[in-house]
Amino acid sequence: MTQRELDAAGITDPSLRAAYTRCRLLNARHGRTYFLATRLLPADRRPAVHALYGFARWADDIVDDMGTDATAAERAAALARLEERLRQALTGAGPSAEPVVLALADTAARYAIDPAHFTDFMASMRSDLTVTDYATYDDLRAYMHGSAAVIGLQMLPVLGTVTARARAAPHAAALGVAFQLTNFLRDVGEDLDRGRIYLPADLLAAHGVQRDLLLWSRRTGRHDPRITAALRAAEDLTRAVYREAAPGLAMLDPVSRPCIRTAYVLYRTILDAIAADGYAVLHRRAVVRRRRRAVVAADGLARVLAARLKARGAAAHRAPPVPSPNDVRSRSAKEAG
Repeated sequence: MTQRELDAAGITDPSLRAAYTRCRLLNARHGRTYFLATRLLPADRRPAVHALYGFARWADDIVDDMGTDATAAERAAALARLEERLRQALTGAGPSAEPVVLALADTAARYAIDPAHFTDFMASMRSDLTVTDYATYDDLRAYMHGSAAVIGLQMLPVLGTVTARARAAPHAAALGVAFQLTNFLRDVGEDLDRGRIYLPADLLAAHGVQRDLLLWSRRTGRHDPRITAALRAAEDLTRAVYREAAPGLAMLDPVSRPCIRTAYVLYRTILDAIAADGYAVLHRRAVVRRRRRAVVAADGLARVLAARLKARGAAAHRAPPVPSPNDVRSRSAKEAG
């Protein structure tokens, strides 16, 4: 399937094909929900999405998964090297030896993606090295502009729109934020182990929750109604951002729409799983059942087939009519005369 996608996208250079394949593997391994939705895109657009995801994942791994012995200075140096390689690749200074950077730069050139989106993303990645919590939701939104909103903005040129891109952009940015807020809520315990809290301190404090209480719950496995209330408030906040994003679905190219709608439904379903599990995210990760994922994916596939049939019908309707034999004979007689 990988080769067919690369062929459909017109990616023929062997080094680029290898780079895009690497990004696809990162997506399949680490972003199961995202990868499943991406399968619903037309084949020629999937490599670009894999490249965008692969680069984001690569940078995130530098921040979180270099190993427990890696110091903040070592992580910062690795991020700086990555950013410099990206700058050189985007400005045409030369192809990168780093596969994810090579694929990303090619995607950015093919779809004319604003380089500022990558600059903003790297700024948020650097902040993760020093910032461990956020006082207010506004503070968190400022961070998420670079870590999540710009991902939605990077995707828009790849997905295509039926409206002016500027009109769809705020909704695409909101969807990126909604996805990340969902991950923050699902991963509260794991993030706490890394010393970070991605839920706004003022939201937690409104329910009597502070870092010490979260650490106690994580350590002991015990529940506290104040934590449950705060997590429920975070869920409500996240659902509000999904509502902010929803109008953008209809603004996408019809052949891309089922993919993003499926991601929208699957990520929102994570919130359902968190609530059904009693908001126990400090103790275990909420999981969407495989059957539920399959149902959503099947619905997405049905929508893909419908969109493609409609597109083919519209193309056939626009095609010039095939002349009948009588038309040909009549035209020939006139030309002979």
